[in-house]
Parts: sequence; structure tokens; C-alpha cells
Amino acid sequence: MYAIASSRAERNPAADLKMALQVPERKHYSHLKANELPEFLQKLDTYEGETETKLALKMLLLTFVRTTELRGALWSEINWDKAEWRIPAERMKMKDPHIVPLSRQVISLLKELQQLTGQWKYLFPNEKKPGFSCMSENTMLFALYRMGYRGRTTGHGFRATASTILNEQGYSSDHIERQLAHAERNKIRAAYNHAEYLPERRKMMQWWADYLDNIAITGGSNVIPLTQAKPR
Repeated sequence: MYAIASSRAERNPAADLKMALQVPERKHYSHLKANELPEFLQKLDTYEGETETKLALKMLLLTFVRTTELRGALWSEINWDKAEWRIPAERMKMKDPHIVPLSRQVISLLKELQQLTGQWKYLFPNEKKPGFSCMSENTMLFALYRMGYRGRTTGHGFRATASTILNEQGYSSDHIERQLAHAERNKIRAAYNHAEYLPERRKMMQWWADYLDNIAITGGSNVIPLTQAKPR
């Protein structure tokens, strides 16, 4: 304004930057609340679609990885001895390798899945071209629609559900964010942090699987108490 008043400028150039300087909106995904999980788990358990799709949704909820990471999962990425799923950098959104500790429930699920798809390279191969590509990006989403969850949750929404509940249960936000494989701002640190907090994350992921088992059985009336969770 001073530049205009003193005849140093004819107009305010800051107006041209208004759109360029806007902060991009953070995308919010529809997700299930804790009190909605018992009904969802019951519907998932009785889902009458393809077994592979049902197992994919269960594994997605248990591991809360991104849907693209799950669909492209390879049997060669599973380390049975260490109970770990090691996702290479090229398949991760942030281009950093990622370790997913596998709970007892996930190991059991994988053994069941291995009987169905173990002969292919993908855990969840494409139904029409199992030897060449993975499950379609819409397979799990349409299954959720058929279960009555259109607009209520998505596969990506499982990440928000898990994050919310784990934070409420007193788990460290650092451990949760690392398990979600969110961006690490310190690029030097990012090169080494794929295994960071692994012992703590392993305990957290087992608690999460036990929590889901518990509410599936009790309908949420007997939730694992806070004292069993890892404190901050």
C-alpha cells in the first residue's frame, strides 16, 4: 500500500500470489469410529464374496498399510522367520523401505491365503490375470459398498481408524506415524528409519490385532483396557 501511495507502484502485486500461496487442503478419508468396528467386523466375517477379497480387507485392517501397498504385495516380501513384511522403497509412496511387523493373526491369515494364491507371485493376484497383475484397485472398495459402507469408509480409511484408536489408547505418536509410513522431513534420517521403533511397533501391532479380536467376540463391550497398551 505504501508503494502505491508513494507512486512507486501502480497496483498491489501481492494479489497475484493469492492463489499460489494457498495451503493445499489435507484430504480427509471417511473412516470407522471405534463404536462402529464391532458391526463392521461381523459383516466382514459373514461377507459372501470372494475369499481373497475378504482376506485382503482383513489384512488391510490389521496392518493399516495403503491399499496400493497391499494390492501389490509379493510373497517374496514376507519374512516368515522374523514375522515381518518388508515392502521395498519402490512400492512405497514416500520411496522409503518399510517394515510391517506381523501379528499372530496376520501370520494365520497369510497361511490361509497361501493355500489359495501361494503359487502366484502376488498375495492378491488379479482374478483374470493372476500370473501377471495384482488385484484391481476397485475390488476392495466395491466389497465395502456391498457390505453397506459406501461413503462410510474406504480401505484408506482403515489407517485413520487405527491411528485414532491407537492414539486414544496411549501409544506414542512417533510409533504410530512410523507404522503409517508417513513422510520423514529429515531426509538423512529417513534413509535409516524404516526399522525405527521396531520392537515397540511390534508390540503395538499385536495389541491392535488382539483388540480387533476382542471386540469381534464381545461386540465392544469388553475392550482391552488402557493399562495393556504401551504408554506414551
